[in-house]
Amino acid sequence: FACSSSCCLPLHLNEDNARFGLLAALILLYLLCGAVVFSALERPSELQAHQRWQEQLANFTQQHRLSLDSLQVLLRQYEEAFVTGIRVDAFRPRWDFSGAFYFVGTVISTIGFGMTTPATVGGKVFLIFYGLIGCAATILFFNLFLERIITMLAYIMRWCHERQLRRAGVGGVEARGEDDSLEGWKPSVYYVMLILGIAALVIACCASALYSAMEDWDYFDSLYFCFVAFSTIGFGDLVSSQRESYKNQEAYRLGNCLFILMGVCCIYSLFNVISIIIKQTLNWILAKLDCSRMQCPCQGHTYRRQGRACPSRKQRFTNASVETVCDSETDAGRRLSGEMISVNDFMANKVSLAILQKQLSETAHGNPRQSHVRQNGFSGGVGAFAIMNNRLQETSVDR
Repeated sequence: FACSSSCCLPLHLNEDNARFGLLAALILLYLLCGAVVFSALERPSELQAHQRWQEQLANFTQQHRLSLDSLQVLLRQYEEAFVTGIRVDAFRPRWDFSGAFYFVGTVISTIGFGMTTPATVGGKVFLIFYGLIGCAATILFFNLFLERIITMLAYIMRWCHERQLRRAGVGGVEARGEDDSLEGWKPSVYYVMLILGIAALVIACCASALYSAMEDWDYFDSLYFCFVAFSTIGFGDLVSSQRESYKNQEAYRLGNCLFILMGVCCIYSLFNVISIIIKQTLNWILAKLDCSRMQCPCQGHTYRRQGRACPSRKQRFTNASVETVCDSETDAGRRLSGEMISVNDFMANKVSLAILQKQLSETAHGNPRQSHVRQNGFSGGVGAFAIMNNRLQETSVDR
C-alpha cells in the first residue's frame, strides 16, 4: 500500500507538463531560499538604519525647535519632488535631448533604472505604446545577436578543422555544397556558455574601471552596477552618467552606452544558454524519476511521458549530462512538411515553442519553407529557443 500511495501515483502527465511543474517547484524553492538568505543578510542593516534615522529626526527637531509633524510634511514634499528628478545635489537635466535619449535606452532595453519617469499623462500614455514596440524589437535584436554568436562559432570550428586537414597533408577539402551548409558544425552549449561568460566578465571589468574613475565608486560597487544593468534588473540605487558634468563628458557618455549595450547582449545571451543547461538538468531528473517508477513492483500504475512516447529512445551521454531526444513521427512530419499545428496538439503541449515560433514566422511571411534547413544548415524560427534549436550539439534534432 505504501508503494502505491507514493511512487505509483496514476500520473497522466506528458513530459512538457512534468518539466513545467518541476521547474515551477524548483523556482519556488529557489525564491524561498533567496528570501531566507537576503533576510538574514539585510534585515539587521535595515533595523540599524531605521534606528539611526529616528535618532537623527529627534535630534534635528530638538536643535531647531521644530515639530515632528511639520518636518514630516516637508520630507513628503521632497519625496514627491524626488520622483520628478529634483535632487539636493546638482544632476544633469532629465528631459533634455541627451537625458531623454538615455531614458528611452533604459526603456527599450528593459533596464528601467527608475531615476527618470514620465510625470505627465501624455508621457505615460506614449510610454506604453513606445515600450511595447521598442522592447519587442530590442529582444529580437538580442536573439539575433545570439544567433550570430553561434553561427560565428560554427564557422570557426569548420575553419579550424579544414586547417588541420591542410596541415596533415590531406589532399583537398571536401566540397561544401552550394548552400555552404554548417549543418555538421554545431558548437557545444558549454563552449558557448564559456565564451559568453568570458566576454561578459571582460566587459564588466573594463566598464567597472571606467565607472570607478568617473563616478567615484569603489570597484566592487561598479561590478555590482554592471551586473544589475547588464542583466536588466535595474534597481536604480546606482546609475551611471547622472552628474551635471564630467571630465571628457561626451566620450564618457558614449562609452557608457556602448558598455551597457554590449553587456546586455552578452548577459541576455548567456541567460538563454544557461536555460538550455537547466532544461537538460530537468530532463535528467525526469528520466531518473521515470526509471524509479518503472522499477516499482506495483503493477497497473506506470508513469509514462505521454508527450514523448515512442517505440525507442536514444540516449547520449556528453559533458556529464544526459539528453533524451524522442521525437514522434507526427512532429517530425510536421517539421518537414510545414503542416500547421492543430489547436488540440498545442493545448496538449505536444509541440515545442520553437516549432510554434517557426510556423508563426512562416505564416507572417506568407510562404512556409519546404524544408527545416536554411541556407546555413540551421533550422529557422523566432525567439531564443527557436534560434538555439538545432544549432547546438545538445539541441540537435539528430540527438
